[in-house]
Amino acid sequence: MSRHRTHSTAFKRQVVQEYLAGETLHALGKRHDLSRNLIRIWLQKHEAGAFEEEAVAADMVQEYEARIAALERLVGKQAMELELLKGALKNGPRARSGSTSVITGPTGSASAKGAS
Repeated sequence: MSRHRTHSTAFKRQVVQEYLAGETLHALGKRHDLSRNLIRIWLQKHEAGAFEEEAVAADMVQEYEARIAALERLVGKQAMELELLKGALKNGPRARSGSTSVITGPTGSASAKGAS
């Protein structure tokens, strides 16, 4: 079974430019280990302007990935702040209405009726 490779738009443009500069399909195919038919397909796409569309789409994907990464960092930062604040509420100082004297200690809670 043959292995499918993916090539960047820049590489495809380079091969097309080499062909347009006078290189033969046979020589290009041999040097880059490509099928001559694949190079012909790239030439047709180049003539149709598809490589420019791919480049624009790749740039958009890069921008979106950068934006997603920034938003993920922001969410992570806010999650850490939230956990910090939750911990501060649990371990923070008690309300000032209760006694904190070392001698008497904190005030106890009222016991239920009928408890001894």
